[in-house]
Amino acid sequence: MSKTRCLILLLGFMSVWSAARAQDVVLVANKGVQISAISPADLRAIFLGAKTRFADGFHALPVVLRGGPAQEVFLKNYLGESPQEFRLRWQKAVFTGQGAMPKTCDSEAALIEYVAATPGAIGYVSRISPQDNVKTLVPYK
Repeated sequence: MSKTRCLILLLGFMSVWSAARAQDVVLVANKGVQISAISPADLRAIFLGAKTRFADGFHALPVVLRGGPAQEVFLKNYLGESPQEFRLRWQKAVFTGQGAMPKTCDSEAALIEYVAATPGAIGYVSRISPQDNVKTLVPYK
């Protein structure tokens, strides 16, 4: 009986871990961006409009998805906000003249294309392929 419980717990843990891993996103940046890793604080500040430059001084241009699972995961895991909170924060910034809404893309393919073509652009997708002309950024703590 105890072996069965251990096996069930192990399988449960593995399925939870793989499900959580499957819901992660890949941070992508234009290949001209010099950094290869970014702190959660810098990432949050860039996407919330508090910073306009990467740690190396290069101009940062955040790009977001209009909706979908990748957007929800990114906002929750990296910014600690819901899509509604994120949208309201930016609407307030635009209304008060404190910022301009980040570029928004309708699809992950469009986001990758924009990031590849725009110096300083940074965004997120659920996955990339080798032929995508972007670099990945690793978040660190």
